[in-house]
Parts: sequence; C-alpha cells; structure tokens
Amino acid sequence: MRDAHSAESRPYHHGDLRRALVDAARRLLEAEGPSALSLRAVAREAGVSPAAPYHHFKDKAELLDAVAHEGWLMLNTRMREAKARQQGRQQLTALGIAYVCFAREHPALYRVMYDAARDKEALPIDTENPDEESAYCMVRETMVEHGADPTAQTELELATIASWCAAHGLAEMAGFKQFSEMKDALGGEQAFIAAVLQHMGLFPHAHRD
Repeated sequence: MRDAHSAESRPYHHGDLRRALVDAARRLLEAEGPSALSLRAVAREAGVSPAAPYHHFKDKAELLDAVAHEGWLMLNTRMREAKARQQGRQQLTALGIAYVCFAREHPALYRVMYDAARDKEALPIDTENPDEESAYCMVRETMVEHGADPTAQTELELATIASWCAAHGLAEMAGFKQFSEMKDALGGEQAFIAAVLQHMGLFPHAHRD
C-alpha cells in the first residue's frame, strides 16, 4: 500500500481544488484499485481537509464519474496522437493499437470508464473542445477519410461498432499469460496487438511502431 501524501508534499493551487481531487483519485485508483477510493482518502492524497471534496462531489459515485471523464479525455488524446503519427489506412490500425495499449497500461481507470459508460448506457461522444473528436467518433471519421461511404450511415456505424468491439475485446484478452510466447515470437506487445487486429479483418495490414 502506498502512503498518502501530506498537504505540504502535494499542495493544490487555490481555485483548482476539483482538478486536484480528480488527479488524486486517479493516482489512488491506479495504485490501489477502486476499493481504496473514498472521499476521505482522496482528500488525504490531495492534501486537503476531509470536508473539502464535498464542495465538488456529493459522494464517491460523483467522484468516480469525474475520474472516468478524465480517462476518456486521456484516451482521446492517446488515439489522436497515434493517428497523427501514421498515414493512409495505417491510421485505423494505429487507433486500435493505441486503444488496446491505453487499456493495458491503465486497467483500473479503464474499468471505471466502462462502469460509468454502462451506468449512463452510452459511450461519451462529445468532448469539451469542439475542435476535437471523441475516440469513438475518431474511429468513424477515420474510416470515412480512407474510403468508407459517409452516406451509408447504418453500414458506417456498424463498421465503427465492430472495430471498437474488436479493440475492446483484444484489450480484455491481451493480458493472458498463454500469449506470452507468441508475443515474444512476434516481437513484443505492440507487434502482437497489431497482428491480432490485422487478423480480425477490420484493420489494414498492421505495422510495428
């Protein structure tokens, strides 16, 4: 178990308490899992009084919603950056790899993100910045950029769902130990992810970063 940080070691800036609490909650979540989260523990981690979180969150559920929102924003950024590093149809594969790697690197956060989405019965498709696409919309628009017919709305949405499900399923499967030898043979984790995405038939010829 990690020790909580004192107010002296982790101060927050006046007026940014909500951000400090969300960041503290994400640190605790990723270090110790959801069971370690409470408003009191988060206050201690952020270096504020036990009453301070109640100025922004009525309970743990509201705090977890805010953490989940932060996770989706992180995923959006990760996928957007991965797409920008590639050209042509390789961009779609890059999105899939970025998604799976994010889920593998932030498993507790990833679970909270989907718990919140299930509670709302919807994936987040809007971002705070009107000039940026959500991760889900990014997949759909990348398909259009590389040949999908934007007027065939049902087919386009089905293809987007299929690609998203493929990456989500691989994120769930990729950590199993029986795949270790295959990962080594293929050249590592990302090469394994790329190869599996390629064989799903939903992505162009996969690459190794």
